Amino acid sequence: MDFLPPLGLMYLAGYLLKHSNHEVKIIDCPVEKINLDALAEIIKLEKPELVGITAMTFTIIDVLMAAKKIKAAQPEIPIVLGGPHVNIYPEETMANPEIDFLILGEGEQPFYDLINNLQQPEQWPTIKGIVFRQASNIINNGCRDLIMQLDDLPFPARTLTPYKKYYSIIAQKNPTTTMFTSRGCPYQCLFCDRPHLGKIFRARSAQNVVQELAEIAALGIKEVFIYDDTFTIDRQRVVDICRLIMEKNIILNWDIRARVNTVDEELLILMEKAGCTRIHYGVEAGTEKILNVLRKGITIPMIKKAFALTKKAGIETAGYFMIGSPTETEDDIKETIKLAKELFPDYVHFSVLTPFPATDLYLKGLKEGIIKQDYWREFSKHPQADFHPPAWEENFTREQLFKTLIQAYRSYYLAPRYIWRRLKEIRNWNNLKNNFKAGLKLLKI
Repeated sequence: MDFLPPLGLMYLAGYLLKHSNHEVKIIDCPVEKINLDALAEIIKLEKPELVGITAMTFTIIDVLMAAKKIKAAQPEIPIVLGGPHVNIYPEETMANPEIDFLILGEGEQPFYDLINNLQQPEQWPTIKGIVFRQASNIINNGCRDLIMQLDDLPFPARTLTPYKKYYSIIAQKNPTTTMFTSRGCPYQCLFCDRPHLGKIFRARSAQNVVQELAEIAALGIKEVFIYDDTFTIDRQRVVDICRLIMEKNIILNWDIRARVNTVDEELLILMEKAGCTRIHYGVEAGTEKILNVLRKGITIPMIKKAFALTKKAGIETAGYFMIGSPTETEDDIKETIKLAKELFPDYVHFSVLTPFPATDLYLKGLKEGIIKQDYWREFSKHPQADFHPPAWEENFTREQLFKTLIQAYRSYYLAPRYIWRRLKEIRNWNNLKNNFKAGLKLLKI
């Protein structure tokens, strides 16, 4: 299990520290092993002006439990939620009486404006990017325009977190952290689930990115997972970042997400020299038919070439594959698993395709009757811990797909070929221990 920092909250904190005199504190409950009762005691002791929580659909139950605990301890403290879930389901989220405000879209500016006007409710209707209650009505002021000049944003406030405790099981070195060098993705994948960051690609300058990398290295952090949807969209920017890293002699491992059609041999060699240790590629399917259905805009030859060139450059690969896509047959799934084994990435991630809320895939399912009811909206109205989101059950049941998923993982990770490679790559005791734990989990599933 990885423990990675709350990047969104760190951005909000960094913005407030730069532009206001407010005291800011980040509480990372999972990493600090703080349960809800302990959190409530911290809130009672510190009595903050406001509490902000990031909400994703899969964490909304925990978020609402935390909000109820906080309100029970200090009823007068406003609770603000931001994140993907509230952007999709603002009305349903505000139906919970513990929630006082929502932040829509990119949160830095609206959150700052809300805090500065927290005691002036007459100003709330003028703050674009927030949702609030007025008497018995829910007022949604809509999203602000996207932030186009990302260099204007302060760096995330990492020193407000236990940054030396963050790690990833696949990192070559720890502690690790996360960062964004861009926001938005111009591609049109059918299953994309990041609506709040927009479809316009906006990038930080190479100088700004490398300045943050230098600060990260100065903190003693050893590895950075760059969270951009696709780091390699602007080739020249990547070249500039790599050259600056080397010029400034920044010693830091970093890994990225990329599309197979945005890399080439020269670029990969340069990235490896600058510290890129791993690239996560979204392959998704093993047939041209399903790649076209998913609107990936890539081909099997592109995939094979990118993996071969990445390995040649000495960079680890992580491949992401899905089963259960629209129109997919048993033969298509076999081709996907076959391709994964042929590519032989250092890490493979199989998943059952889940139609997430507000995605084109989900809307397509509702329209075509594959999805019988708007179950995500129902879940957002009445979150239940035993909720299991249905898969795309066109040709297979959910149970059949998950059985195939387990078989795919076992056939890949428990193959002698893969085990032998991992044994050859063991770097230290912790690395051996982590691999052993991962292997035990695979045997149990």
